[in-house]
Amino acid sequence: MEPILRYAPRLAMFVAGAAVAALIGSRRERGGLDAAAKELKRSFAELEGRLVSQETVNAARFGQIEARLDEHAAKLAEAPSTAQIVAAMEQFLSKTMGSLDDRLTSQAHSIDVLKTTVSQTDSLLERVLESLDSLQSYAAPEELSPDPLLQRPAA
Repeated sequence: MEPILRYAPRLAMFVAGAAVAALIGSRRERGGLDAAAKELKRSFAELEGRLVSQETVNAARFGQIEARLDEHAAKLAEAPSTAQIVAAMEQFLSKTMGSLDDRLTSQAHSIDVLKTTVSQTDSLLERVLESLDSLQSYAAPEELSPDPLLQRPAA
């Protein structure tokens, strides 16, 4: 589209010149050279005015496009780079993994403490049961007789 816009003013001037030449040629034969010259000047002025207005419109449009490009460039400059995003993600993941490692270490320690506690409880319970067994074997048979208060009367 841009090459066409570059040649459009030249083409318009050429067409205007050809039109002027045709008008002058036809007017010469009729003797109306002054009227043709005036018509030619008017057409040329009108064409020049249209070209100037078109150039103004194009310049305004290109100005808007350049302003938008500058805005986009500024926004792009504010956006973090890929390296910055990767570095931030690595730092975040490092902190997260460190926190997770600390929690897992704490839980492993708690599990070890629970294992030790269960082992000690088992050992203590085993000793208590052995003591009860040894006490029952040393006890007299009368002591092992049922308590009359705990028995129910037969009905």
